[in-house]
Amino acid sequence: MPQTYKKKLIEVAIPLEAINAASAREKSIRHGHPSTLHLWWARRPLAACRAVLFAQLVDDPSSCVDELMADPQLRARAEGELPGRVAAWEKSKAAAKGAAANAPKPTLEDVAVEIERKRLFAIIEDLVKWENSTNEEVLERARAEIRRSCGGVLPPVYDPFSGGGSIPLEAQRLGLPAYGSDLNPVAVMIGKAMIEIPPKFKDMPPIHPGIKERSFYRNAEGLAEDVRYYGNWVREKAWERIGHLYPQVDLPKEYGGGKATVIAWIWARTVPSPDPAFSDVQVPVTSSFTLGTKPGREAWIEATPSRMARSVSYEVKRKGTKEEIKQAKKGTKSGQANFRCIISDAPISGAYVDAAASRGKMGRVLLAVAAEGKRGRVYLSPTAQQLAAVESANEEIGELNTAFLKVPCRGTFASNAQGRRYGFETFEDYFLPRQLASLTTLSDVLRELQAEMVADCIKAGIADDGIPLADGGRGAKAYAEAVRVYLAFAIDRSADRGSTICSWDSSPKMEALRNTFARQAIPMTWDFAEGNPFSGSSGNFSSNVDWVARAVELIVPASDGHITQHDAQTVAYPPSVVISSDPPYYDNIEYSDLSDFFYVWLKKNCADIYPDSFGFLSTPKSEELVATRYRHGGQDEADIFFLDGMTKALEKMTSQIGPHLPATIYYAFKQSEMESEGISSTGWATFLQAVVQAGFSIVGTWPMRTEMSNRMVAAGTNALANSVVLVCRKKEATADTVTRAEFIRALKRELPPAIAELQAANIAPADMPQSAIGPGMGVFSRHRAVLEADDSAMTVKTALQLINAELDEYLGGIRGEFDVDTRFAITWFEQHGMGKGDYGVADNLARARGISVDSVKHANIVESAAGKVRLLKRNELDPDWAPEEDGHLTVWECLQHLVRLHERTGLSHDSAALLKRFGPQAEAVKDLAYCLYDIAANKRREASEATVYNALIADWSELSQMAATVSLEGRNRQTRFEL
Repeated sequence: MPQTYKKKLIEVAIPLEAINAASAREKSIRHGHPSTLHLWWARRPLAACRAVLFAQLVDDPSSCVDELMADPQLRARAEGELPGRVAAWEKSKAAAKGAAANAPKPTLEDVAVEIERKRLFAIIEDLVKWENSTNEEVLERARAEIRRSCGGVLPPVYDPFSGGGSIPLEAQRLGLPAYGSDLNPVAVMIGKAMIEIPPKFKDMPPIHPGIKERSFYRNAEGLAEDVRYYGNWVREKAWERIGHLYPQVDLPKEYGGGKATVIAWIWARTVPSPDPAFSDVQVPVTSSFTLGTKPGREAWIEATPSRMARSVSYEVKRKGTKEEIKQAKKGTKSGQANFRCIISDAPISGAYVDAAASRGKMGRVLLAVAAEGKRGRVYLSPTAQQLAAVESANEEIGELNTAFLKVPCRGTFASNAQGRRYGFETFEDYFLPRQLASLTTLSDVLRELQAEMVADCIKAGIADDGIPLADGGRGAKAYAEAVRVYLAFAIDRSADRGSTICSWDSSPKMEALRNTFARQAIPMTWDFAEGNPFSGSSGNFSSNVDWVARAVELIVPASDGHITQHDAQTVAYPPSVVISSDPPYYDNIEYSDLSDFFYVWLKKNCADIYPDSFGFLSTPKSEELVATRYRHGGQDEADIFFLDGMTKALEKMTSQIGPHLPATIYYAFKQSEMESEGISSTGWATFLQAVVQAGFSIVGTWPMRTEMSNRMVAAGTNALANSVVLVCRKKEATADTVTRAEFIRALKRELPPAIAELQAANIAPADMPQSAIGPGMGVFSRHRAVLEADDSAMTVKTALQLINAELDEYLGGIRGEFDVDTRFAITWFEQHGMGKGDYGVADNLARARGISVDSVKHANIVESAAGKVRLLKRNELDPDWAPEEDGHLTVWECLQHLVRLHERTGLSHDSAALLKRFGPQAEAVKDLAYCLYDIAANKRREASEATVYNALIADWSELSQMAATVSLEGRNRQTRFEL
């Protein structure tokens, strides 16, 4: 059937390594990154979103060959490069075997397409760099390419699962009208703050009456400055009211004397002793008594029980013996949620702690005070003044309205299969009275800011039209509300650093406050830290305001944006829309349960600004498209709910998008799922099933290493191991039905050349399984159905298994194209790794290939001695080896020497020169790297060995380019590489 549309770049090729490298680098960017505006879970890195959108909209050069050939400059360049390409093809063809030998001869059109594709790749490579995210020259170059491919217009982009807003934000950065929606009101607020509010006040100077930071303001810089100014106003007003709750401490003479500001108060939870003889004594349940662990400056808490006094006393100690410090690190914990009674040594179970908490018997005790000294952290035992401030907060909290926090919560539910709540019934239970006092006071003052700002706006010449922000206002009222939204985010950041879930990081590099969401759950913390929001240390309100302001400052509102609260299953898309979406990941994250923590504060601070978003007691749960078993009565029911709902949402997409542009959909794997089930994992297969059932044809899959390194998932849990971008088109109405046998025949015919193209593009071996899914699923999903022998429709899971089997067969088939000594080495490696094996087994293996063990030994591949055979390790190879002088040269030996050099020198002149010396057989070396990666990673499970082959392929493209420029003058160019 003739193709009725132009292929887009993302359907053919993208500079995957450059995108992955930029995404990885983005992980280290903190100040100014939009992720710091407000916490959201599992965000897509901006570099990946930006690159995907560009490649989704720009035509692949293969779709416009006539236009390319009509360009005289491009044609002349192609004509100049063609002879060299043909010569290289002839050399490669003469030495190649199998599929490589059938590669077509390059044509003038092929060269022109490749030149143009490289030009587009260069644009992407500039575009994904963080330092270019506000570079108008780079951004406009990308916008021009999009206009050229889209009829002179920049089409609108819509993400119906907008979440943290990365995709709409990057659409807007590219000048595309940005739309998004989400069921979760917290996500909606984040989206509005990133893409809807900044365009309303673009290029405006700040309106505050203070000294201005600069004379010229672009984008949202003026808005950001006002956020800082009025954030300080809110802090000062709050300090006037509750500053007395945060007294300074007197430093001992040994620390220089004088006063010091408290950074944090260190607490421990307590329960009644389980020993009946001491049931009236509150004993600590704590994970650790350590405060600081810098060598020579250790600080810890000594807990001293007294049976006579029926009490426990606490004192800060410094340094101490190794045994004392070792015991302090243990606290009173004896296992997960299990402790020992410090008075009677009786065991305290998690069930006992939960029962005590549910009866209101869980208490807390102030252990220590951390202050900022002249030469670092100072830890002191609590004074009467500090204890009095705690009591004062307990009394004053009764005067504050905290009814908005009396909303039922799930309690602590991280790693908590027993469902224990530990006394956390409502969101009020997460905070100490003093924490409640600070957060509610900041919120109350924020409300008072409205009138102050409206007055300042009028003085600055902004009309007070009375139109609110939610109704599209751009006047004084709307501007004041906009600043309040960002300061509400600063209060949310303060809540994240201001609950009793926050713990104290005693590590030498930190000695600081951790936040509530150290991972994608609310964990129980037994010893916790109460930060000082008016200090200059981590988590203080001023720094939270600055984090928000820096993020606002770097927003590029190059088009209008709109984010609404809506269910993805019923959303109505704008006409001619482009869909790029990052849906929820099966059962990875319970977004609504987590976001309720922020919803209660946003509702207090923003309900009058966006009333439609806060009409609920908590965030919507029942409609949330996540396979959460506790909501649906079991995993099977949760799977059905997810598949049905996701299919409806995707059907909504296919019913409203046009045929000319593909859709892109992100999916993230769970590491545990991949390790146990591989590429046909349940979550992945379930998601793909929904995509296919919705009427999409999958035309490409691109694996992207896009997860942030500071993701909120602890090591060893269901961390997102890798992301795949699915490229989808609406399935043709004329799609037919085929049999399983017909599908397999088509797979065998079409997948091998597609894999060869992926290899030619230097897709890393680790990414090959996900990349090969694209062309494989393209074969499967273009049909209406694939029928099994019993006429039932083949499932996506079965199709994935067949695709994976074909990939294995392809990689296995590569072996037959190597020299016999290399084939022996591959089989030996698969069976024995780098370990020893019996000579008899090796002899049989060699004879089956028409050689002897001595032949492999002569090739410097193995060592044979004392009836045992083993492969030579790379560090045992001759450092003076030269391929030109090797009379028994093998692909195996070439690869191992290249890997050894690459491990030591990376992308170096020496590595490139060695690659060049391999001549036309260099491609065979690359093929062997793919083959050995597959064996090491998937069959032998040897990660360290797999990594070196993956790293080499990842650098292959750049290494090849370097090799092309290397001069081998003075060397014997006639190689003996005749295999």
